[in-house]
Amino acid sequence: MRLGVLDIGSNTVHLLLVDAHPGGRPVPFASHKKPLQLVAYLDEDGCISRQGQDELVGFVREARDFATGHDAEDFLAFCTSAIREAGNGSEVLARVREETGVDLQELSGDQEAAVTFQAVRRWYGWGAESILNLDIGGGSFELAMGTDELPEVALSVPLGAGRLTRDWLQGDPPSARSVKELRRYIRATLREAVPQFAHLGTPHLVAGTSKTFRSLARITGAAPSAAGPFVRRELRLEDLTLWTKRLAAMSARDRTSLDGVSELRAPQVLAGALVAECALELFNVPSMDICPWALREGLLLRRFDAKMFDADEPLPGAGVGHSQLDSMRRTPLSRGA
Repeated sequence: MRLGVLDIGSNTVHLLLVDAHPGGRPVPFASHKKPLQLVAYLDEDGCISRQGQDELVGFVREARDFATGHDAEDFLAFCTSAIREAGNGSEVLARVREETGVDLQELSGDQEAAVTFQAVRRWYGWGAESILNLDIGGGSFELAMGTDELPEVALSVPLGAGRLTRDWLQGDPPSARSVKELRRYIRATLREAVPQFAHLGTPHLVAGTSKTFRSLARITGAAPSAAGPFVRRELRLEDLTLWTKRLAAMSARDRTSLDGVSELRAPQVLAGALVAECALELFNVPSMDICPWALREGLLLRRFDAKMFDADEPLPGAGVGHSQLDSMRRTPLSRGA
């Protein structure tokens, strides 16, 4: 079957269509995406402006038509921190539903962490044993760890690369003082989060998901995306520390000349590097693997699992964010929608 999953993130809106069957590996068929930084449309009250809503509604409609035109049989749509934290998030979701017929599901931070972890577990398999996964988004930073299909601990903290750049790094390049103050803030925040994983011991594998981690790995010498998803990519703390200092001295324009850094993400790659560096230091790990699967793939896998057992019944077992995730609604697709 062909299934579509629409991801409304902090930096981009992305529709991914995959072909698969229950129990089978999802194979990408097509994608449709565009840059859309919803946080750039926030007013002084933290609400998404009418213009931002218009942009969102327009793309959701495009995505629905794209999925229908490519014979998608099933369609999931979800949003994360960009709408979750907006002052008028519920009103925006209602408008999208009314004008497009698409029911955007709102994921909490710990649910993001849990579903992303599930995708990572499927990618590496049971042989990876205990996994710690880190995911840097635009608005939040997710951490999850465990030995099972779903993590034992899943957390979300407000350390997204876009958020930190807006709140702390106004200069271009930023001042040494602002970088130092941001380092302190990141460390203080993670010092409260990291001890919650201590009882799980040392992970056998540390993985990183998200575009930010992929960009950082590419900057430090990992293979380009053109090499394919099965090439191992690693991000080493030693290299990251060196490049964090370099990024701090570069303007956003200069960063776009680096491999793996787009114009959209150039302003916030420094903040992402600071978060990644601090996390690796506090978890006391020298390197991490970059996993090609993340939140979108996790949601797809859960949908296929549900269809394998019974689409109307909850999945067996338990885990972080389980009950709410199993009740996620899909949007019926039809040519006349």
